[in-house]
Amino acid sequence: MIDYRSFADYLMKAEKQKQAVSCITDQHSHFDLSMGYKVQQELVNLKVESGHQVTAYKMGLTSPAKMKQMNVSEPIYGYIFDYMNVPDKGKIKIEDFIHPKVEAEVAFILGEDIEGPDITGEQVLQKTEWVIPALEIIDSRYKDFRFRLPDVIADNTSASRIVLGNQRFRPYDVPIDLIGVSLTINGEARASGESSAVLGNPANSVAMLASMLYAEGKKKLKKGSVILTGGITEAVLLEKEDRVAARYDHMGEVSFDVR
Repeated sequence: MIDYRSFADYLMKAEKQKQAVSCITDQHSHFDLSMGYKVQQELVNLKVESGHQVTAYKMGLTSPAKMKQMNVSEPIYGYIFDYMNVPDKGKIKIEDFIHPKVEAEVAFILGEDIEGPDITGEQVLQKTEWVIPALEIIDSRYKDFRFRLPDVIADNTSASRIVLGNQRFRPYDVPIDLIGVSLTINGEARASGESSAVLGNPANSVAMLASMLYAEGKKKLKKGSVILTGGITEAVLLEKEDRVAARYDHMGEVSFDVR
């Protein structure tokens, strides 16, 4: 029998101690997706009990290629907490992580409540107040950044830090499905992509999150909710002294430094 709380504590300690651990699936071969979400929920409970607050949702595996690679039919989701927020043009310390990587995304801020199961991307756009360029720093708690899908779900989809841009845009003022992004580190182009890589349109990622939450009997996405819609670019490993910037067509730039 799986002790979900114990595995949540196991992952929380790994994050706090910056010490990579072995995968849960290495210890329990029958550990599946639903078990992964149960551990994730216990992890959320532990963080809330320790005084942290959920400030956003995040989606992962939102590109068709990634879903095919992982043999899944829908993305996965996790949560962002207050201590994970880094200001635009801010700094992070490499010592606070195990093996951090960065990827470029688009974040949505809802202007109205959204509830599944049949909401469309177009309806999401109608109910969205702002879209924002964003960088997500992911940091798996597993050794060598290697894991199976239930493991990464349990590990809150490797959530670690986010950097939201200072500029906000109305969803119909930018071509949300045609935003090109270039990710540079120390002035060198390291990754690029287009927002259509996220389920054809990042709004579809928000719609899918609403449907997933509805199917699990969880609360609807409320007005004011922030949702990171998934990586537009590949994730690039960070090192000390890196200067990271992502330039977005129509949406400006987001950046931070690694110290």
